Amino acid sequence: MPTVVTDDSVTLSYVDEGTGPAVVLIAGFCAPATTWALQQKALVAAGYRVLALDRRGHGASEAPAHGASMERHGRDVAHFLAALGVDEVVLIGGSMGASTVWSYISQFGTDHVRAVVSVDQTPKMVNSADWPNGFYGLTEENRKTFFDNGIPDTGHGRPQWKSIPSLLKLVVALRTMPKMASPDTPPMKALLADHAAQDWRATIAGTDRPFLMVAARDSQFWPAAHASESVELNPLGRSMVLENCGHAANMDRPNEFNSAMLEFLDSIA
Repeated sequence: MPTVVTDDSVTLSYVDEGTGPAVVLIAGFCAPATTWALQQKALVAAGYRVLALDRRGHGASEAPAHGASMERHGRDVAHFLAALGVDEVVLIGGSMGASTVWSYISQFGTDHVRAVVSVDQTPKMVNSADWPNGFYGLTEENRKTFFDNGIPDTGHGRPQWKSIPSLLKLVVALRTMPKMASPDTPPMKALLADHAAQDWRATIAGTDRPFLMVAARDSQFWPAAHASESVELNPLGRSMVLENCGHAANMDRPNEFNSAMLEFLDSIA
């Protein structure tokens, strides 16, 4: 995999395939860039250049002890785009990868952005009186200890085993299981805690580019209503819900997700 080096000397790996308008794919917590393999194939076939980034601590990228924050991960995206010299990109983020996109936009704006796709990521993880679409059971009162023992079983959503047929498609495409990062290292625990503290609603409300919020009807982590309620903040936003779909929507329902993704990209061409 090719690499770039950030301004704090961290080596990031990425996938680069295809030609045409650039689409940057950013995976979620612990997931490597290779988990986008089924989207990569569809995008390249549709005439796009795919740049799938392994965030620091993820996939083949370096895993330093420092920089375990959403602010730093957003800055890494800025350095990545600058290093490759790409402009007018579509940023597609899954789960925490979507929060990384909003972090980038909150710091650097949208001068280099054509559009955004958020894949099953609520903009605010903590539930509150004005936002009931956070992580199930997560409140400001328990936020600092909620993830101490990892990501809890919420008792909600689509059983993970139902995703096995789609996971097999991914394994066939990769010829191996994707290598997931350990969530138990101090930097990854710090990253998850920082992620839980963020609120991207103001960033979404102020975004001046078209964006699509995709929700999984049977997400294990938060209500699907997060998508429709997020786009109420901005007339440039659209939302959709993938039925019979768990949180990892691009792997659980790859065909349905790819159709929605490509339809959105066609609409902004």
